[in-house]
Amino acid sequence: MSEQRRQQIEEKKAKLEALRIARLDRQKRSRVSGAADAPAAAAREHEKVDMDRVLDDILGTSSSGKGTPLNAFSSSGRNSPASNFPLERGSPRPPYAVSSGSTDHIIEREMTPRPVLDLIDIQQDLFELPQKRRTLYEKEIQTVEAEAEAPEDVEDKIRQQLIMQQTQEAERIAYEQALEEEAAKLDQEIELEVRELSEEERAIFLSDPKVLDFVDDSTKIFHRVLNDHYNYMSDYTQGTESGGDDSEGRRVKRVCEFWSERYGKNRSITDVDWSPKFPELTVASYNKNHAAFNEPAGIVAVWNTHSVERPEFVFHSQSDVVSVMFSPFHSNLIFGGTYSGQILLWDNRSKHLPVLKTPLSAAGHTHPVYAIQMVGTQNAHNLITSSTDGTVCSWLVDMLAQPQETLELIHAGHNKTGEVAITALDFPNNETTTFWVGTEEGNVYQANRYDRAGAKAGLNQYDVYKGHSGPVMGLHFHPIAGPVDFSDLFLTSSVDWTIKLWRAKSLAKPSTTPQSITPLLSFDEADDYVYDVKWHPQHPALFGTVDGSGKFDLWNLNTDTEVPVVSTIVGSGRAINKLEWNKDGRHAALGGSDGRLYVYDIGDVAASRGEVEWSEMQKIVSV
Repeated sequence: MSEQRRQQIEEKKAKLEALRIARLDRQKRSRVSGAADAPAAAAREHEKVDMDRVLDDILGTSSSGKGTPLNAFSSSGRNSPASNFPLERGSPRPPYAVSSGSTDHIIEREMTPRPVLDLIDIQQDLFELPQKRRTLYEKEIQTVEAEAEAPEDVEDKIRQQLIMQQTQEAERIAYEQALEEEAAKLDQEIELEVRELSEEERAIFLSDPKVLDFVDDSTKIFHRVLNDHYNYMSDYTQGTESGGDDSEGRRVKRVCEFWSERYGKNRSITDVDWSPKFPELTVASYNKNHAAFNEPAGIVAVWNTHSVERPEFVFHSQSDVVSVMFSPFHSNLIFGGTYSGQILLWDNRSKHLPVLKTPLSAAGHTHPVYAIQMVGTQNAHNLITSSTDGTVCSWLVDMLAQPQETLELIHAGHNKTGEVAITALDFPNNETTTFWVGTEEGNVYQANRYDRAGAKAGLNQYDVYKGHSGPVMGLHFHPIAGPVDFSDLFLTSSVDWTIKLWRAKSLAKPSTTPQSITPLLSFDEADDYVYDVKWHPQHPALFGTVDGSGKFDLWNLNTDTEVPVVSTIVGSGRAINKLEWNKDGRHAALGGSDGRLYVYDIGDVAASRGEVEWSEMQKIVSV
């Protein structure tokens, strides 16, 4: 149905409704006016009877003409002689007497002589006083002289009124009939227009991109509401005593598990990250599904902790996505490093494909990009990426056609090749120039982006952090600033089943001869590859690890340096590849090799005792 036709139908519906409302109003007014005229007619009739009664009282006659007037006359038409004599003051008026003679029409009265007044002469002095002017006011009643109408005129008026009422009634009936016909016609047109779609029309409608977007957005909202686990029946008047044991707050509990058979089947999660702006959003990158040739090789899914059944956004890649991160300065942007060496940029306001990507050329990376990191500030920042061919590139976010800087990390001590295969990279807190890299050979090296005092750009050839006997899978510097400066401490994890704690050598005193630096502490409790390690963002002595046996371990150096304080088996026991803390350190996102993303709440494990934690940590690392 066209938009114009739909608008016409809506206008007709509105017109029909207005006509119906007008008809109901007229019917209501007619009923009200009819009910109001009846009392008025009764009132007028009552007033007429009262008026007749008053007139009868005044004239002394009844409506039937019976009765006798007060001042009767004799048969001769003259007044009785006795009427010429006044009555004495206070004397009663004699009653009237009716004779019983032969003549019935003669009325006889008993007359009393009027007393004669005596006149007395009195001599008095007369004075002429000024005549007082008298102001006279005349009151007049203005009335309209009623003209008596002839009976023929009254009949004509009544006849005209009847004819007018009949004409109005006929017009009203005709109008209502026309209204009913119009309503029936409109209903018929609406029934013809609003009809059942055919299979072909339904298929075309459901394949419309606008319809798909509307359905997708609406179902996301419904999923968020249905997955809200807030207890609406909570009784806040009850006491807080639960009777639980003291260790209840120290348990690690799973908050949710993100899984979609469509996107996660036969895939593994290669990296995870939390949104810096929306604490409920987390992103995961997936490798290739070798059983599905028609699906994209790499997938990036943004999940919402309020909607676990489906991801908020899904982005595609032509190659496996092995690293991913939210932009810390633009909440809509997501960066990913691929197995082919491309750097991709997705925007959640756009579709599934990347909005920007680096070319597959020697100007950028040609090997897997396992480490990406953003350094700088809101107004001046760069994306730093590294690949297993020893190349470190610096990119501007809005220009991925070519890197702004390219750095080749080469070590002269390597036998077969001078390249350093980078598997992990990290910058110390508030540092943008010097960084450390973990390599496939198990060593950790320090490198510089630019020349600085006493050190050249590139790999530091002299300082080698030796301790692992296998590839370094995770590297993380201490992120917290506090009473004691621990920014030179970093952790590494390796496939040799160990975690190492290191102290970075001071940049102010670079070495001029080869030196081997050993770790401060080694944690050998794991029974499988340790794929990742991360310091806690709030507690100075707490860090977490994940390994190939599916364990999520929490270590507190102030409590124990031999065994973790809490060890949890995640999911079905499949390997956990990545670990990432959210901003407040309450939740940890764990990416599994089974394609499932887990979110765990660590409870009160990360509760800090203040500066005591820092001082105890300083004693441990100073041994």
